[in-house]
Amino acid sequence: MPEDKVFIIGVGADGVSSLPPGAHRLVHEAEIVFGGKRLLNMFPSINGQTVIIKNNLDEVADLIEVNQRHKRMVILTSGDPGFFGIAKYLTGKLGNDAFAIIPNVSAMQLAFARIKENWDDAILASVHSRPIEDIIGMVRSSHKIGIFTDDKHTPDKIAGVLQEHGIDNCQAYVCQDLGSEQENIIATDLYSLKGVGFSPLNVLILIRDIQNAKGNVPTRQMLGIPDEKLHRLEEGLITKMEVRAVSLARLCLAENSIVWDIGAGSGGVSIESSLLASKGSVFAIERNSAAVAVIKENIQRFGRHNIEVIQALAPEHLDRLPDPGAIFIGGSGGRMGEILRLACSRLQPGGRIVINAATLETLHTAVESLKANGFAVEVTLVNVAHSKDILNLTRLEALNPVFVIGGERETKRANGE
Repeated sequence: MPEDKVFIIGVGADGVSSLPPGAHRLVHEAEIVFGGKRLLNMFPSINGQTVIIKNNLDEVADLIEVNQRHKRMVILTSGDPGFFGIAKYLTGKLGNDAFAIIPNVSAMQLAFARIKENWDDAILASVHSRPIEDIIGMVRSSHKIGIFTDDKHTPDKIAGVLQEHGIDNCQAYVCQDLGSEQENIIATDLYSLKGVGFSPLNVLILIRDIQNAKGNVPTRQMLGIPDEKLHRLEEGLITKMEVRAVSLARLCLAENSIVWDIGAGSGGVSIESSLLASKGSVFAIERNSAAVAVIKENIQRFGRHNIEVIQALAPEHLDRLPDPGAIFIGGSGGRMGEILRLACSRLQPGGRIVINAATLETLHTAVESLKANGFAVEVTLVNVAHSKDILNLTRLEALNPVFVIGGERETKRANGE
C-alpha cells in the first residue's frame, strides 16, 4: 500500500473485524485518525491523535492539507467511502492523488441482502444532510428505492413528506443497526412509518408498483410524452410532441435548472422540463384561467412536485421569479419584444432561450429582439406529418410547421475576431 497517501478506510457492519489485516496496521500506525465518534470508539487501541468528524468537514480538510506528507493519516468511515460517503468531498477538495481508498460492504448493500431483494435495478438516494424534497421525483418514477437516512430525516419524516406529495402507499423496510446485536428489520408499508421512532442507524427501502399507482401516469425522464397522455384544453393549446422534443433538446436542461415556461398553454413543456430538471424548479406562466386549470390537472396526472403555476400575462410577475437558466416561450400575447428584453436581462450566464413561432411575423420579431439584446440566433423549421389510415392504405397528414428559435448570449472570441 502507498505509504504517502491519506487512507480512507471503510468499516463494515461487523466493526473492527470487517477490516483486512493491512487496514488494521494502517489504523494502528496512523499519527492522526479521523472518524465519527461511534467509529473511533471501535478502536480503543488507537495510538495517534483522534479527530471527531461531525459537521466540520472544512476543518477536517484543512487539517489534512496542513499535515499531508508530514504525518500518517487515516480516515474511518462507514461502509464504502465512495458511496454517498466522505470520499467525494475530500477528493474534490484536495484531489484524487492525495488519497487511497479501502472500501467495505455498504449498509445499503447489506440492507438489500437482509430483505433478500436484488438491488441492481434499484435507485439509490440519500437524505443525509439533504432536503427530503430532493428524492420525491426519484421515488415517484422508480419501483425500488434505497434511501440513506439521518437523525433529522428519519423514515417517519420521509413517509410523511412522500404522502403529502401524493406518493401512493407501498411496501417499506426499515433496516436498523445492521450487523450489530440490536439488528432489526421492520417490514411494513410506507404510511405505517409515520409517527414511529427508529434507531438512528437505519436504511429505508421502498418497493413500489408504479404501473398501478392510482392517479399518476408512470413517467420516465425522456423527451417526448405522447400528446394523448396530456390533458388539453383544445388542440391548439399544446406544443406537439415532436416540436416539444426539439425545443427541449435546444434548452439543454440540467437536473437543477430553473426554467421559465412563458405562455405555457396546456403545460406539456412544463411537465417534461420538470422531469429533466428533476431537482430544479419550473415556473409555468399562463394568462388563460382555463389553461391554468389544465396545467394543474397535468401536474397532478404526472405527479410533478417542482412546477409552480402563475396566472399572468408576461412580462408581468416575471420580476418576482428567480433568475432562470432556461426560458421557453410558447406564446407571448403580442408582447414578444417586452418579454425578451426582460428575459435576456435575467437569463443566467450560459443559459438558453427557445421560442416557438407559427407565423412569419412572430419569427421576425423574435429573431430581431434576440439580436438586439446581444444574442446569437439559430432557427430550425420543424415540419411533421403523421400517418393516417385511409381505407386499406396509409397517407401522411401534415401538422402546421413551427419555427424553433434558439438564442444564446454572444461572447467575443479570445483572439478578437
